[in-house]
Amino acid sequence: MAALLNPYLSFKDTCRAAMEFYQDVFGGDLVVNTFGEYGASDAPGADLVMHSMLTTPAGFALMASDTPEGMEFVEGSQITISVSGDGDDSDAIRDYWGRLCAGGTVTMPLEKQIWGDEFGMVTDRFGIGWLVNIGGGAA
Repeated sequence: MAALLNPYLSFKDTCRAAMEFYQDVFGGDLVVNTFGEYGASDAPGADLVMHSMLTTPAGFALMASDTPEGMEFVEGSQITISVSGDGDDSDAIRDYWGRLCAGGTVTMPLEKQIWGDEFGMVTDRFGIGWLVNIGGGAA
């Protein structure tokens, strides 16, 4: 798999409805994972979307999530850019990560996560948010 660059949208409690709408508009396959799938299924917000991805027949890929309690949601700043790939791309993606971090602010270090991938978040020196994911298999 080649590395991918995708828009990543943030919502406050409306991700599932928005992504279902985009699926209706663009067609394709929608995968939705909730916070409850990766933690306490009875916790507040467990039904909110931790990650979703719409892949369309036209080759579009759109990712999105809800903003959980404890994280700031800023209206109008609802897009970040996602860079992702698998182990074959890991050296290149780690290089992108290092370059994006230069002069920026790391909000989550690039580390192994509960879903099995390495994941990190950084805001670059121009104020653009980046999500970096290196696939490593299911947790």
